[in-house]
Amino acid sequence: EVQLVESGGGLVQPGDSLRLSCAASGFTLNNYGIGWFRQAPGKEREGVSCIKMNDASTYYADSVKGRFTVSRDSAKNTVYLQMNSLKPEDTAVYYCAAVHFICALSTGPYDYWGQGTPVTVSS
Repeated sequence: EVQLVESGGGLVQPGDSLRLSCAASGFTLNNYGIGWFRQAPGKEREGVSCIKMNDASTYYADSVKGRFTVSRDSAKNTVYLQMNSLKPEDTAVYYCAAVHFICALSTGPYDYWGQGTPVTVSS
């Protein structure tokens, strides 16, 4: 069974950091693009970052550039999203998703999705 499982979310204060993980099972992430998305209450799901597993090319939304870093561990079949200098507007459920060969910050191309992990940034 193909699965993506996110973990690492939680409640933090503004300025804090979190590292999210996206672990794949049932398939290997080689030749996939892994995207991170988030959805805040009442808002549409938006792309945050993406990494191509074959060459580690990375892409970021303007809202997170310089604060978030996406990385991979091919041996563990896992992708990470390091989130620094968190802001209240980063509060959302964060999802990872997989698509063959490409990266995209739009939801349409993606084939597989995780269940999401909530992140709350509040003082």
